[in-house]
Amino acid sequence: MTKPHDKLRGLPAARKAVLSGLRFTSLRLRLVVVFALVALTAAVSASGIAYWLNREAVLTRAQDAALKDFRQQLQTRAGALPPNPSQDELQVAAGQMANSSQRYSVLLISENASGDQVFGYSDLDAFTLAKVPKTLREAVKKEQPVSSGNKSPYHLYWQRTTDHGTPYLVGGAQVIGGGPTGYMLKSLEPEAKDLSSLGWSLAIATALALVGSALLAQAAATTVLKPVHRLGVAARRLGEGKLDTRLRVSGTDELADLSRTFNRTAENLEKKVADMSARDEASRRFVADMSHELRTPLTAITAVTEVLEEELDAETGSVDPMIEPAVRLVVSETRRLNDLVENLMEVTRFDAGTARLVLDDVDIADQITACIDARAWLDAVDLDAERGTTVSLDPRRLDVILANLIGNALKHGGSPVRVSVRLDGDSLVISVRDGGPGIPEDVLPHVFDRFYKASASRPRSEGSGLGLSIALENAHIHGGEITAANSPAGGAVFTLRLPRDPSPLTAEPHADRVGEPDGADEDDAGERPGEGKEQS
Repeated sequence: MTKPHDKLRGLPAARKAVLSGLRFTSLRLRLVVVFALVALTAAVSASGIAYWLNREAVLTRAQDAALKDFRQQLQTRAGALPPNPSQDELQVAAGQMANSSQRYSVLLISENASGDQVFGYSDLDAFTLAKVPKTLREAVKKEQPVSSGNKSPYHLYWQRTTDHGTPYLVGGAQVIGGGPTGYMLKSLEPEAKDLSSLGWSLAIATALALVGSALLAQAAATTVLKPVHRLGVAARRLGEGKLDTRLRVSGTDELADLSRTFNRTAENLEKKVADMSARDEASRRFVADMSHELRTPLTAITAVTEVLEEELDAETGSVDPMIEPAVRLVVSETRRLNDLVENLMEVTRFDAGTARLVLDDVDIADQITACIDARAWLDAVDLDAERGTTVSLDPRRLDVILANLIGNALKHGGSPVRVSVRLDGDSLVISVRDGGPGIPEDVLPHVFDRFYKASASRPRSEGSGLGLSIALENAHIHGGEITAANSPAGGAVFTLRLPRDPSPLTAEPHADRVGEPDGADEDDAGERPGEGKEQS
């Protein structure tokens, strides 16, 4: 599975910086957005209320002034006309009314002596009866009953209209006492322009409030997130193994308490890791020293067992038949102990990080054939590999891997054992398949564990229990991997995948720890649990 930080490794430095910045500022962006939304909501609400209040105030002031003046003009100018005025008299009165300070157009309607309806216009092009809403005309003509609360049968009515995008105020009333009916038309365009300017001013103020809130949010986010960023950097350094990382603590707020908690945690972790490292180093040193100490007496014992084995195989039969089984047991167990000591020393080298690659260009088919021939497995192993396939690897470590995988297949899987080689891009893939029953599913995850026993009831086996683990470590040091699975056609399949050119791995030490010097690996045809044998 590809991890997110692995994906960033292949990106250019600029893109990685941008992605890192986006990850870092995600909380910052959320804070800025929240501040901006709150400020925008407050500013829009305040601006809307202010605009609505000012609009009503402006329109009401202009409307009241115009209607008040129209009522006065209607009573003084139109009320002074004779009962049945002529059109000229209405025209003169309308012109006089329109010349007031409020600057509106006037329309007067009455009946002459002949009973015909006559009109008086202050501006025929600007205001005619057609521009007066029908509902307004009906309201003006309707006579109201006179009472204590209503002292006049006719009232002044008004209505706001819009003509071609220009707002107007239309008002109308009938002169009390049977006089003419008058209408006025006043343009509210100046007030509309004032309100438009007010709206733009409020919009600019809202935008400035939004920018100011974003700046305040940025400052607040910086104040809050700077300690969080330092904490994140310190946590990453701690995760990289720099256990002496500490935070500078200042203040008494919650972030300061968090920094103190981090410092205490890092200090305790450093102490525990130091203790565990010391115990682990002592354990590895003990295993290495024990292995070295055992080699000297094992060398002598091995020499003795070789002599005893020769006596057992001699035709003279100098060994007492009663003790022959015991002698053979001593010989086999001595060999097993010798293999165990060598494997423990090799494991110690891997754990100490002192194992090194010695690369060479080899023909992989020849290398596998040599491994099989050295162990007399030619008749039991079927090799499928093309000659001339050359790869760069450590021949000795590849021999250890193949000896373990093929040996396990022969010992626990059974013939036929097939070894196939193929190239997959920049990788070399070697598969070892046996003809056995396969590996139990509950055992598969543990086949490479050290000293793993597939059956606790049979803890004893012929091998050391470290063969597959050592094979896996040798694959890892090449930058490769070994996987175990069951073939659908039957039998277990171990797949070794190695890079064709592991030379970049030789540029740096396998690890920085100090351990035993690298030595020769002994061939260890290890065990595979679950196919008739258990690792011990």
